Amino acid sequence: MNTINQNGISVCQAGKESYTTFVAGAFRGKEYIQYDYRTPEGVLFSTVAPTLEECREQRDEWLTENQK
Repeated sequence: MNTINQNGISVCQAGKESYTTFVAGAFRGKEYIQYDYRTPEGVLFSTVAPTLEECREQRDEWLTENQK
């Protein structure tokens, strides 16, 4: 199984993104993306969405909101 965490802690490096897919629900589950992005300063953004594009859109919105 792919993971972007080790012992429950994100292993995403500063200035990088990492992601993996998982299926939510037994048998009839839907595939989702677990996504982490760590700013060059070390602040972690994490989300879950149906597509990688949606994860990146959420990240970009978060970055815009937090540039103040």
